[in-house]
Amino acid sequence: MHQLIPTFCLNLFLAITLTTSISHAQEVSRNPINEMLQNQRHPYLQQGDLNAEQATLQTLYQPRNFEPLWFSQNQPTRQTLVLLGVLRDAASYGLHAADYEGIPLAYRLTSLSGMDATQSAEARAQLDLGLSIAALRFIRHLHYGRIDPRKAGFNLGASRHNELDGVAALNALAKADDMRAAVTLLEPQFGHYQLLKAALARYRLLAVDPELTQLPTFAGRSIKPGEQYVGAPALRRLLIAEQDMTASDTLHDSDTLDTVVVAALKQYQTRHGLQADGALGKQTFATLTTPFAKRVQQIELTLERWRWLPPLQSPMIVVNIPQFKLFAFKANDDREASLLQMNVIVGQAFPHTQTPIFLSDMKYVVFRPYWDVPRDILRRELLASIQKDPEYLARNDMELVRGQGDNSPVMPATVENIAQLTSGALRVRQRPGDRNALGEVKFMFPNAYNVYLHSTPAKQLFAQSRRAFSHGCIRVSDPVALAEYVLRNANSEWSTDQIKASMTGEPNQRVNLQQSIPVLIVYGTVMPLESGVVQFFEDIYGHDARLAKLL
Repeated sequence: MHQLIPTFCLNLFLAITLTTSISHAQEVSRNPINEMLQNQRHPYLQQGDLNAEQATLQTLYQPRNFEPLWFSQNQPTRQTLVLLGVLRDAASYGLHAADYEGIPLAYRLTSLSGMDATQSAEARAQLDLGLSIAALRFIRHLHYGRIDPRKAGFNLGASRHNELDGVAALNALAKADDMRAAVTLLEPQFGHYQLLKAALARYRLLAVDPELTQLPTFAGRSIKPGEQYVGAPALRRLLIAEQDMTASDTLHDSDTLDTVVVAALKQYQTRHGLQADGALGKQTFATLTTPFAKRVQQIELTLERWRWLPPLQSPMIVVNIPQFKLFAFKANDDREASLLQMNVIVGQAFPHTQTPIFLSDMKYVVFRPYWDVPRDILRRELLASIQKDPEYLARNDMELVRGQGDNSPVMPATVENIAQLTSGALRVRQRPGDRNALGEVKFMFPNAYNVYLHSTPAKQLFAQSRRAFSHGCIRVSDPVALAEYVLRNANSEWSTDQIKASMTGEPNQRVNLQQSIPVLIVYGTVMPLESGVVQFFEDIYGHDARLAKLL
């Protein structure tokens, strides 16, 4: 009998423990938050994918025993109230507030007060999970954009969708002393992104008054400085709103393009990538009458693209196509004082000549390079002239080559050899020299598009405001400065004098870099400056229009 007592006690203990565990498991399974996660369905939230986010939300709530994150002692936390404000204010981040349902969620919160205890517990659970789903969707969109850049045809490297720890981010927001500051840390961490957000707020205010951009109908003739213009008072109001002139710049509303208006108009034209002639021509008129709602959309689309970018670093080279400008980073930030900037020429707007948007690594530099004529350029533009006149090659410092290497044998320009161009058995290249299409130097970052940076003999084209002239490669206005920047990473020291000497020295001199330099080709039709000036550029490739449809 005494031997049975310990066995009986042990069995009783195990039974009680098992019953308690089963009861606890049943309570967890009946927990409203857990039930919604298991069913992968939220009762009223319209946006967000609970199925796709189930693993993240399960990891978030399981350590809490599926208790609410955004309530304490059945009351919404201070962070909850701020979060609802952030979701409702998503437009200030360049996002669409309806995507995060801040207003419906706030309404659900106010309705809790009229419920009994059982109803309110269920409603709190639904609201809590709804807040987490909406917040997760919001911070993901804020961190790396609403769509995958590859859907827009942009090749910016591996997807960044795994770099944000959603569980850690939500927990941090739920405990944050300053919710909005915590949200800012989830955005792209470079200064011009924040400047762009500030510009968005300003242009949203301007868009409230659509009459600002309504000028008298263009008469079909350019109005020159000093000439009469019936819309001069309306033009002044618009230029004041755009901050290109101040109200104190004019004491009366004359009906001419006076010197003050012309100066402001020139500044406006410069900001919008137009020829700064101070005249009111067709293109300037079209830009002036572009609704501010359109400018708001341009900013939103550019913010979306900036979210796609990898972290900016030094060294790094960034080319913004619509701006026709190159930026080389001398520090791990984008302060204008620490950027090497220069004008560039990019690909023409035809589909087969557009400069692609992609990320690659610069590996080496070639001084006095050959220009290996791409087959599509040969076929479209040169082949007929070569077949008609074999002397065309010699007049343009070109030659026939068999093979792909720089040391491949040069072949005579006979009719038989020219015929082999069609099959690809031979190719055409241009010798180094003053007329070489690549100029004195090319900067190579191997990529699938056969695009690179190079100098050019056609330096007069940099005087144009719209510089889309190439077949896809990018021509730089200051190759010496770019070489100085790049060759800091070469195996040996390179002075300015050595660089200039190499540009006129031995042909085809290759210099390898010790450390590759990321080269990022981007597309943004808005650029704010630290001075407060906001620049707008033409959507030369139609990428804004395509992205707007995708969104």
